Amino acid sequence: MTAHPLESTVAALLAPGKGILAADESLPTIGKRFAALNIAPTEENRRAYRELLFSTRHLNESISGAILFDETTSQRTGLGESLPGVLISRGIVPGVKVDGATIALANFPGEKITRGLDGLPERLLRYRELGGRFTKWRAVIAIGDGLPTATCIGANARLLALFAARSQEAGLVPIVEPEVLMDGNHTLARCEEVTGLTLQAVLAALIGHRVVLEAMLLKTGMVLSGKECPQQAGTKEVAAATLRCLRRAVPAAVPGVVFLSGGQSDVAATERLNAICATGAAPWKLTFSFGRALQDAAMKTWHGAPANVAAAQAALLHRARCNGLAVQGKYSAEAERAGPPSGTAK
Repeated sequence: MTAHPLESTVAALLAPGKGILAADESLPTIGKRFAALNIAPTEENRRAYRELLFSTRHLNESISGAILFDETTSQRTGLGESLPGVLISRGIVPGVKVDGATIALANFPGEKITRGLDGLPERLLRYRELGGRFTKWRAVIAIGDGLPTATCIGANARLLALFAARSQEAGLVPIVEPEVLMDGNHTLARCEEVTGLTLQAVLAALIGHRVVLEAMLLKTGMVLSGKECPQQAGTKEVAAATLRCLRRAVPAAVPGVVFLSGGQSDVAATERLNAICATGAAPWKLTFSFGRALQDAAMKTWHGAPANVAAAQAALLHRARCNGLAVQGKYSAEAERAGPPSGTAK
């Protein structure tokens, strides 16, 4: 059977020992993170921060791709190079978050769907012209009393499938992200149940919309106890539940599963990723697509000051390298203690 033309991009994103940097925070989200550090939420500060991330030396040794927010696709460095071009020149594949804001699902209190299908074909063509080679769409599923409903799961599954079909039609690899939120006091078992039901619905919708599974990636959360659950599952329990859930719901035709961090601390996310990948017993390639768990230390170190750029880049590179080791099941406390490397300035 002839390989799908998008499979080369999939292979690049799933390069051994590498993962994806999610730098696609919306304006309100990055604004909140800046505000917590007393950084002015201006376009120039957002541009400078993302230039800091993308221009980190040796980042491509652990990062295969980066997800951009719409604003970032047309921004340029102080020297005039486009930010997608910075990534391309460093061997990192640029992609774009193409969904809009989540909105309340009518008649279903506490549940949401994601906007963004209007005008999507035209936007996809523009992103490809700007250098994008993959896309991402996020849906959120909340766990609570009577939640999620089958209606919410089904509605989000259909939207994810329509997005994925449009992306492939435009020559872009879709990253399909149904995120089961950590918020709540639910148990590990309840998270596993909901994640399984969600993934089953999403994969059925993808197949129903004739999405080529071999030319997409699945981005999902690890199976975790809710943040407020009094009984927090251990790392080994998380790994076992996550793999069991994925095996029951995700066909082997899907080439890769990239985990989101979803509010976990940076070290906890790396430890759990390492435990999952160390088993070596999965039909798909497993890696990461972390946002906050990759960036937190870098943003706090930068603090909006140009003098802190090199130190912030070192912090980013350290986290990226730790997660690159975790993908191989080789992360250790010694690797964590090694700390940020030197010589990372752009």
